[in-house]
Amino acid sequence: MFLKNNIPIKPIATVIPEKKTALPAVDNEIAMARIKDRLKNNSPGPFFVDSSCIDCGSCWQIDPEHFAPTGSSSYVHTQPNGQQEVEKALLALIDCPVAAIGAPKHLTAKSSADVFPILVTKHPAGDVYYCGWSSKRSFGASSWLIHSAEGNVLIDSPRWSAPLAKQIKKMGGINQIVLTHRDDVADHANWAKAFNCERWIHQDDADAAPEAEKQVIGIDVLSLRKNLKLIPTPGHTKGSMVAVLGDQQQILFSGDHLWWNPKKSVTVASKDYCWWNWTEQLKSVERLLDLEVHWLLPGHGYAHQFKPGQWKEALEQTLRHAARATSSGQIE
Repeated sequence: MFLKNNIPIKPIATVIPEKKTALPAVDNEIAMARIKDRLKNNSPGPFFVDSSCIDCGSCWQIDPEHFAPTGSSSYVHTQPNGQQEVEKALLALIDCPVAAIGAPKHLTAKSSADVFPILVTKHPAGDVYYCGWSSKRSFGASSWLIHSAEGNVLIDSPRWSAPLAKQIKKMGGINQIVLTHRDDVADHANWAKAFNCERWIHQDDADAAPEAEKQVIGIDVLSLRKNLKLIPTPGHTKGSMVAVLGDQQQILFSGDHLWWNPKKSVTVASKDYCWWNWTEQLKSVERLLDLEVHWLLPGHGYAHQFKPGQWKEALEQTLRHAARATSSGQIE
């Protein structure tokens, strides 16, 4: 999903001067699963998922060609074939928050811990990268980096990774961290300390990151900068919010408010994973109907690219589905 011609895209060094920051000394060698704990449903071959898998979905979100969910864990459904496919599977291995993916040493020796962040899309308001290095503390949630001449913004926190921090430092560091909700704060404190940057979180979720320098209050839209807005979307948690990049061909960083379901071809708001108030979450979905979203980039679940005019139609379908599910007692 985040590759060009199936080849990992390394971040481009920026002309912005590097900040003189001392990065926390944390060992981040690539950890792997144990062969003795290999799950039986893995396809025969070198790559495997072991019993420590927490079913967060990070592997099949980044490499659905080789990994898939079973409902209780992930597994290798098809072994990679050829160098490019092996490189893609190795991205999933590095990204796994609990080191539940394994492969032989002769293959992992080809991997590089500094492959992240990976370019997702270019945008006039800032290029967007997937950070990788998912954190167990946020149940493997995705985090994103907006690379902009106005300063870089981290959307939700990956686990602390010295290799990732070095790459981000080459790109100009981090000016701001946006924490979309309480579940995905992960190692925000390490990132804030390393780059001396301010953190934003909604007041109603602020107890998850009490050190955060800035709080969003109420439900009014906040312009963080010219082309980046924060929209409170209470529901999944009381303090959930989304970030919107750009005025046209918008990129929506949705946290756990919305994600894409490729099997049903529908944008999902989940009652099953609503921790605070389902009625309010549906109202929050309605708040986003007038956006012109080109990319949906969630914390959990699949990302998706929309054609012009598809976003509003997709959200209206989401609301109709949610209404039927609510009336019938079903959950997503």
